[in-house]
Amino acid sequence: MKRILSFILLNIAFFNASAQAPANYYSTAAGLTGPDLKTELSAIITNGHQAKTYDQLWTGYATTDRDYDYENDGTILDIYSEKPNGPDPYNFTLGTNQCGQYSGEGGCYNREHIVPQSLFNEALPMKSDINFIRATDGKVNGMRSNYPFGKVSVPTFTSLNSSKLGPSASPGYSGIVFEPNDGFKGDVARMIFYFVTRYQSNLSGFSSGNMLGSTAFPGLQPWELNQLLEWNTLDPVSPAEIRRNNASFAYQGNRNPFIDNPSYANLIWGAPVIDNEAPTAATNLAANNPTSNSIALSWTAATDNIGVAAYDIYANGTLKATVTGTTAIVTGLSSSTTYNFYIIAKDAFGNASPQSNIATETTLAGQSGGNTSCGTENFSNIPTSTNPAYDTRIWTNNNITWTATDARIDQTITGKAITIRNGTLTSSTISGGIQSLTLTTQLKFSGNPGNINVLINNVNVGTIPYSSTTTTTTLNNINISGDFVIKLTNSSTVDRPALDDLSWTCFSSLGTSEINKNKSAFAIYPNPVKNNELFVKGENLSKISKAEIYDFSGKLIDVIINPFKTSNKINLKGITKGNYILKTDSFSTKFIVE
Repeated sequence: MKRILSFILLNIAFFNASAQAPANYYSTAAGLTGPDLKTELSAIITNGHQAKTYDQLWTGYATTDRDYDYENDGTILDIYSEKPNGPDPYNFTLGTNQCGQYSGEGGCYNREHIVPQSLFNEALPMKSDINFIRATDGKVNGMRSNYPFGKVSVPTFTSLNSSKLGPSASPGYSGIVFEPNDGFKGDVARMIFYFVTRYQSNLSGFSSGNMLGSTAFPGLQPWELNQLLEWNTLDPVSPAEIRRNNASFAYQGNRNPFIDNPSYANLIWGAPVIDNEAPTAATNLAANNPTSNSIALSWTAATDNIGVAAYDIYANGTLKATVTGTTAIVTGLSSSTTYNFYIIAKDAFGNASPQSNIATETTLAGQSGGNTSCGTENFSNIPTSTNPAYDTRIWTNNNITWTATDARIDQTITGKAITIRNGTLTSSTISGGIQSLTLTTQLKFSGNPGNINVLINNVNVGTIPYSSTTTTTTLNNINISGDFVIKLTNSSTVDRPALDDLSWTCFSSLGTSEINKNKSAFAIYPNPVKNNELFVKGENLSKISKAEIYDFSGKLIDVIINPFKTSNKINLKGITKGNYILKTDSFSTKFIVE
């Protein structure tokens, strides 16, 4: 932070301010480290904590959040607008500029929970604990929303004091984060350390928000912990923090131990881990099992001094997917196209390996002129208004309009998420067909595990589970071609699952070129089929490993493994009258059932 006082005066101020803590306040923590130290500090700062009401925060800010260290003018000390090394873009007067409405920065100040109150369901005493709730600019507070704190790679929003919102550059996390001004990064870290220490026994019942842990120790997600430990070191305690800690102690009866003794952080969690060593390259990359829009990949794992976190898959130089295992099916490819694949391994700190070997494969021919595009929805464009908490939300992304009923927008999983209570999430009409659908879910607040119903064109194609644990589920073999509408339904009035990272792969019915493939080498009879038996004539039938039957909409009707192992006929019992396509390893052809 900006150093207004000289080094000597700073140390005198620190000594005098710290002396205002009661004698032996931390004496029972002496000599402890790790979880034991954290637990003892939790007991110390819980004892004496006088819970206040939420409205009393406005009164508390009269002594805790005033600027007597930078401009020294008694205005609100707002970490989202204060410029530690220069003139502030604007100032707030206590009481006079209290929110209120705002349309931009400088409109008014409100109450910013550094740990979002949505993570603990707005419960007391957390909701009114002044040790981690700051008076901040309303607009910037709204932009920060409930995103975790981290380093931003490419800002999508920058405040007038250079606080930023955007994709994470913090190792181990790729979602949206908020990065405060450099002069207040240590302040933020120490407030979060306070929260996960004071409320460590409650963490198992809180939502993670991609920042909190679910156990008392360590209490934070690994990536967030490492980032905050770094900030705690790079931005030391300032006179303003000491002043605020003393005022907060007078207001509610407990202190932030990480301001009184910043070394507690490293004594509990250790020094921040710095890893600059990249993983080795993945090897033996192989591509096989092509379809008209997908290719399967497998490879030998890379190695790393700490551990490989993920593999980025590139096709013809474009990133197509990121996975954690050593196999993948790359979907959304164009038919009759040759693809060169390679893999890049990454560790949790973002270090990237050299490129793997290149594997080449060509997709099969597909429907002439067919649309094989696929889609995603990451909920980054959902509305920002949170009043009322549950409402109908409508937004458009990638030319698809989404409507969510009985939905709230203040929860996160990997980034923004939509939370549905006794409502639905419905798309507008999408083209290109759908083969599979993937969705990440997490139960928020209280409730029980349950299921989201998935409907395509108002036909139920399966369910996706949700629980308090973040879960990603894929429904395969939906196999509907042409236009479709996605509808996700939660019928519970109690359970409130959040939905994130929705994606689907495309699907098209078999094209003419695929139907005619090697047809001349094989023959089927009788055609039309009248007695539920279809016979096939050709060489090496016993070597055909799989037969698939599709209707003319492209929907998969049946799969038969080793269909000609004992005879040359396929039993069609149960298949209704109509036109169908038989597709095998060696040929595809049309037939009719009468």
